[in-house]
Amino acid sequence: QFSDEARYGISLAMVVIHGGRVVAERYNQTVGPTTKLISWSMAKSITDSLVGMCVGMGLLSVENPAPISAWRNDERSSITLQHLLEMRSGLRWVEDYVDGEVSDVIAMLFGVGKDDHARYAIECPLQSEPGSTWVYSSGTTNVVTRILGDVLGDEPGSHDNMTGLLGRLFGTLGMDTEPRFDAAGTFVGSSYVYASARDFARFGYLYLRDGVWGDERVLPEGWVAHARRQHVIDPDSDLGYGSHWWTLPEEPDALVASGYEGQHIIVCPSRDLVVVRLGKTNAELRPNVLASLRRLIAAFPATGVRV
Repeated sequence: QFSDEARYGISLAMVVIHGGRVVAERYNQTVGPTTKLISWSMAKSITDSLVGMCVGMGLLSVENPAPISAWRNDERSSITLQHLLEMRSGLRWVEDYVDGEVSDVIAMLFGVGKDDHARYAIECPLQSEPGSTWVYSSGTTNVVTRILGDVLGDEPGSHDNMTGLLGRLFGTLGMDTEPRFDAAGTFVGSSYVYASARDFARFGYLYLRDGVWGDERVLPEGWVAHARRQHVIDPDSDLGYGSHWWTLPEEPDALVASGYEGQHIIVCPSRDLVVVRLGKTNAELRPNVLASLRRLIAAFPATGVRV
């Protein structure tokens, strides 16, 4: 990928971990092992881990109605946290990164919703029955991070407790990161975590090891399996979707964190493999990047045993 920008765009970093060791690592001339790069939507999968931690602490149940006060007395009251994690809330949303005239994600991140991303998404009307229709939505993730801040006890405009939870996660994994918050104090879990390729690989390794880091269980038992429980196949990417993680239909136990510009963390337990690729690749070339990563994964032997 690094030598063929016409086919793959700009590749900035790649790290491959197999059998618990870094077996390949490569960087563009402009970055290095400690350079922090943007996650874009890989941050959604980090948000999944934060939900898992709160579930493990007894603060949340994914089957309960989402605790959003604005939804309590209307048809949105039946939206559960699980619906949000699966991107099946039923809320109207347009995830378009080019056409600013119709795009909710552009309006949320850079337009009328830029100071309070969650509020923008919370105010979206219901357009289908919750649980019936899959619509990929960055707004949905920022509703989830607002819920996390609320159950942790953060007041509007502050994020001390959420910062503490992020610090606990990243500190346990030894990750040096820069998560971003909006003006309302909500973690922008849809889009904005900055970290090195090595550190994103550490996060993938947590899911490779079923939510356990060293001797510490960071995520509740069964949470990684919950993330990979596939609900839909996206016809545009040929990827499945679980709970704030993508899936590879040809690799039944695999998980994929995927972001704008071709960012990927791919976790394959049956191959004992984590692959991270970070870059700047336009929409037309991103299928080439994913196809290349799929070929790379297939080159590693399957052990037949989930790690």
